[in-house]
Amino acid sequence: MSAYLGRYRGDSRLHTESDLRVFLTWCTDQDLEPLSVARVDIERYVRWLQDVRRLQPSTVSRRLSVVVGFYRVCVIDGILPHSPADYVRRPVVPPESPTLGLGHLQFEALITTARQSANPNDFALIAMLGLLGLRIFEACGANIGDLGEEHGHRVLRVRGKGGKVVLVPLPPAVARAVDRAVDGRLDGPILRNTLGARMDRHAATRRLKHLAASAGIRMPRMHPHISVSRFVSSFWSVPRPSSVPA
Repeated sequence: MSAYLGRYRGDSRLHTESDLRVFLTWCTDQDLEPLSVARVDIERYVRWLQDVRRLQPSTVSRRLSVVVGFYRVCVIDGILPHSPADYVRRPVVPPESPTLGLGHLQFEALITTARQSANPNDFALIAMLGLLGLRIFEACGANIGDLGEEHGHRVLRVRGKGGKVVLVPLPPAVARAVDRAVDGRLDGPILRNTLGARMDRHAATRRLKHLAASAGIRMPRMHPHISVSRFVSSFWSVPRPSSVPA
């Protein structure tokens, strides 16, 4: 496990470890030794993700990819003669996500509710997801030290997938929301949870669902990145403001 996870770093490592833990926990529940499973066992795991956990095909495919990668490393390191994950059937992932974005009035209601919230992190969260189009881990991972100026414009240094860093210009509305959440602090995370620690993606999801319920928005499978930023891409005609490599 250490050899496999050693290939990753940062959020990628955390997410890969989480997905691998799901598989290993399933093996424990099934009284299976992970290094002795057969292909049919992994087929059963995939079916469990689909029929019991009822996960989306993209999520099932991602978790299966983690299992495939784990056993591939086992073969490379000479722990197993061959991978039991070879030839496991992958779920069909549709080319376009069926998740719908927010409509104009829905997003207006959501951001108004966030602006009026007693929790200053709510407005900053919705502004960073909805108006900047950031991914949930990008918004939660942003620090006060990432704020700055570039050519007279306020910018936010964003760490994206694969460790790529870009400078994203902050529109005035987003800058005000961020300043309200920072509240004069000089360091630490921009978004904080109710305990004052960094807000993680789970806490952000709970806040988004709470705000959606308060705003009277009833949407299935409310998602903190897709449902907000897809609205932005259709309303503002661009998925996110122009960014330049840091």
